[in-house]
Amino acid sequence: MRARPAPAALARLLLLLTIVAAPRRADPVTTVTPEVTESRPAQPPAALRRALEERLARLRAEVPTAVVAVAVRDLAPGGASLDLAPDTVFHAASTMKLPVMIELFRAADRGALRLDDAIALENRFVSVADGSTYALSPADDSDSALYAMVGTRVPARELVRRMIVRSSNLATNALIALADPARTTATARTLGAARIEVRRGVEDGPAFRAGIVNTTTAPDLAALLVALQRGRAASPGATRAMLDVLRAQEHNDEIPAGLPPGTPVAHKTGWITGVLHDAALVSPPGRAPYVLVVLTKGIPDVAVARAAIVDVARLTHDALGAPPR
Repeated sequence: MRARPAPAALARLLLLLTIVAAPRRADPVTTVTPEVTESRPAQPPAALRRALEERLARLRAEVPTAVVAVAVRDLAPGGASLDLAPDTVFHAASTMKLPVMIELFRAADRGALRLDDAIALENRFVSVADGSTYALSPADDSDSALYAMVGTRVPARELVRRMIVRSSNLATNALIALADPARTTATARTLGAARIEVRRGVEDGPAFRAGIVNTTTAPDLAALLVALQRGRAASPGATRAMLDVLRAQEHNDEIPAGLPPGTPVAHKTGWITGVLHDAALVSPPGRAPYVLVVLTKGIPDVAVARAAIVDVARLTHDALGAPPR
């Protein structure tokens, strides 16, 4: 047992405890106010929804056949989602190349292929509708330079790059068998793209006439971009490589044109007659990234569709609290 303190010692101890426990007055000289960086607060989704609906109402007044779907996913902590026409199905056009790329990188992750291996580049393909053969025209391809390499072997990784950054149809059709449309669709499903359908390569006339087309919704493409940004689409190295490819996109007249110059954007466009799309992961300086997908159809004049996408990108950027321009 410990010995009890002597009375004098006990008195000194009680006095000390009284002094220590006494409340202290705040010293205004030593009070420090934390530095606060001023930023624009994010508008609530309702405000952005109203702004987008007003812009699209003006579009429909100009073009009554216009159909537009928008998906916004704010990836900041607590960030909200916004959808306009989420259940509307669109011809995917070249946005289908995004899930094809994801499946190819996942196949490389599991050892089913090596992206650095070269494959024979041919301009002869088999229709999924009737087994007939068809070829692509350089005049209808945004990467006509690749046709000079027909008859040679090209690394799969280079074909993937051209499929995305130049939207090469020839590269896509050379890769689609490796990716396998059914497996590509199944992979997209596991990443949250519940309704996307990848059924064939591009420019398959018999399949198009038979109604066999690649389709998507805006939320489907948004889910794939969210999976990429959050590292769920493939291995960490594969995910970084895919985002680098998407950031190197050479067709930048839609969503990037509505953003401040130099804003990092990883995106994939798509266009056919009457259809214009862009699906983007936007990374403004000073804030968390966000996903924006804009799909359009029923707009004969591509300039009108493009202007609408640019305006949606501008309104979304301004609403999400990014630094003002």
